[in-house]
Amino acid sequence: MFRVGILTVSDRASRGEAEDLSGPELARLVREDLGWEVTHTAIVPDERSLIADVLRRWADEEDVALILTTGGTGVAPRDVTPEATRDVIEREAPGLVEAMRAASLQVTPHAMLSRAVAGIRGRTLIVNMPGSLKAVREQFAVIAPALPHGVRLLRDVPQENQQHQVSA
Repeated sequence: MFRVGILTVSDRASRGEAEDLSGPELARLVREDLGWEVTHTAIVPDERSLIADVLRRWADEEDVALILTTGGTGVAPRDVTPEATRDVIEREAPGLVEAMRAASLQVTPHAMLSRAVAGIRGRTLIVNMPGSLKAVREQFAVIAPALPHGVRLLRDVPQENQQHQVSA
């Protein structure tokens, strides 16, 4: 079982003016679909430095294996989650967001406007998710099958590398 953090990025939810629906839904999906423990949750405003600070702390100090952000990935002026994520990751993992966008394009042309990022900081995988409840469900379903293998590789779980080695 791996420790997971869910970070909601929303000005309105951080001020208590709107209910965070996507964060709790992501937590439910992580528990039910992956069987992992959600140990960290937070809501922050759309402020690049605040987002980056939480991502760094959870990855570096709290030993969180997977961080899912929700919100702030569009083209609005205050949508800065991708920039904050790039500020902290050491390597990108573009296949996750490519798969999410490709699947979402089957549902809506607005998927082209997503600027989500996924990447690695140390032994933590960070994935930006949309803020919409419907989109969170759809996109989590796309990446969930790959998350266990990716996190086990990052966490250097014995024998995980053997699952994708080619026999001679």
